[in-house]
Amino acid sequence: MQTEELISLVNYLKIQSKENEWIEFKHNFHSPEEIGELISALSNSARIHNQAFGYLVFGIKNETHQVLGTDFKAQSYKKGNEELENWLVSRLNPRIDFAIHEFDYDVNKHISLFVIPAAKNRPVLFLHQAYIRVGSITRKLIDFEEKERKIWQNNDYQLENDIAKSKLSASEVIALLSTETYFELLKIPYPSNQSGVVEKFISELLIVKENTGYAITKLGALLFAKNLNDFDELYRKAVRIVVYKGKGKIETEREQIFTKGYCVGFENMLDWINGQLPANEIIGRALRVNQRAYPEVSVRELTANCIIHQDFEQKGFPMIEIYSDRVAISNPGQPLIVPERFIDEYVSRNEKMADLMRRANFCEEKGSGMDKVISNNEAYRLPPINILVDDVRTTVTIYAYQKLSEMGRKDKINACYQHCSLRYLKNEKMTNQSLRERFEVEERNYSTISRIIRDTIEANLIKEEDPDNKAKRYSRYVPFWG
Repeated sequence: MQTEELISLVNYLKIQSKENEWIEFKHNFHSPEEIGELISALSNSARIHNQAFGYLVFGIKNETHQVLGTDFKAQSYKKGNEELENWLVSRLNPRIDFAIHEFDYDVNKHISLFVIPAAKNRPVLFLHQAYIRVGSITRKLIDFEEKERKIWQNNDYQLENDIAKSKLSASEVIALLSTETYFELLKIPYPSNQSGVVEKFISELLIVKENTGYAITKLGALLFAKNLNDFDELYRKAVRIVVYKGKGKIETEREQIFTKGYCVGFENMLDWINGQLPANEIIGRALRVNQRAYPEVSVRELTANCIIHQDFEQKGFPMIEIYSDRVAISNPGQPLIVPERFIDEYVSRNEKMADLMRRANFCEEKGSGMDKVISNNEAYRLPPINILVDDVRTTVTIYAYQKLSEMGRKDKINACYQHCSLRYLKNEKMTNQSLRERFEVEERNYSTISRIIRDTIEANLIKEEDPDNKAKRYSRYVPFWG
């Protein structure tokens, strides 16, 4: 933009409300970290308020909107030996393309202006934390669930609105899709003619009517394709399962790609997965029985989740990796909520897909899946599940049995938090005793559990229900969001 355009933009911003949540005025520079937090907050707030950009302006007094000028030169400022812009970009996720403009508003009144694009498909994070503007104050987004939900809900992409294959006759649609699977799963009688099948699939947005025939939506193809290879691009969304020898990726024992639609091939896929998992021999009073090392309910739920919650605008495919000591289940894209809230919150970017898979009994009812995963893990006395979110994928890992003494400090803290959350959702409270039972620790070793509880409190994941209670041994605890 030319200087005249920038001055005109500043004049427009100056007349906006002082409580505007997508504009921030600063007289002078304070710290790079403050700018990073403001970029996150203004980008996220611009999304909520349906603005294309947020603005951070140095050289204007916030209280009066008076132009004072600034000695801060954003384009030339360095953090250590690194240019400020590069330092900020490398710590933002996603790395949004903000612009910095330097210009003189008038003689001796310099302005540094950040033009920040609105968050697009997910909240913008700075140093792994998302921020938001509340009035004129920058706050952590995690504390404002409704605002976070609005950011995700502003994502307009829907599988049912995207076409996988068009210009088809009714018979061609039925040849490409396993229509009988839909009726079997939902326990609905199969129609007596093609038009009845087509009408039902249209009502579910699995296909749409065109002027000269029909089109299969990506939702319809992904769920009910007889073969995903029949659809351009969608073959890349087939679930891939890899079994490794040992604890690393050095040697692959076997690999399988399931190219049927998710609903069509789900049960066979689960049978194949469970067939690769180790079993433990348990000696009872009279019998030796084999029990799988991992709860089948947990594997089922997490596999369904990795399919449902994937970001179809990201490259990649759902993947299950089986090692000798763990199972890692991952999908492309970042989650819609922070991992700490998986157990009690539910937001799906593919709600229509989630609805159909729930109705087909492939996964639990809305909002009740992760608590069953954790509950079954505790019943098997397994370590806590681990959730890893990077720039392009979300990975949930279940680990094989470990004694408490074999767990690291972080695992003990996560297990404590997950146990506390699970108890809270059951309208119960975590105590030293309940956590001892979860870890199979004798009462005389209660101090070991007290130390884990203390570490989890310091990590800000749980809190005392009654902080004034002096008898710590009998204290009760709730998760940080409780």
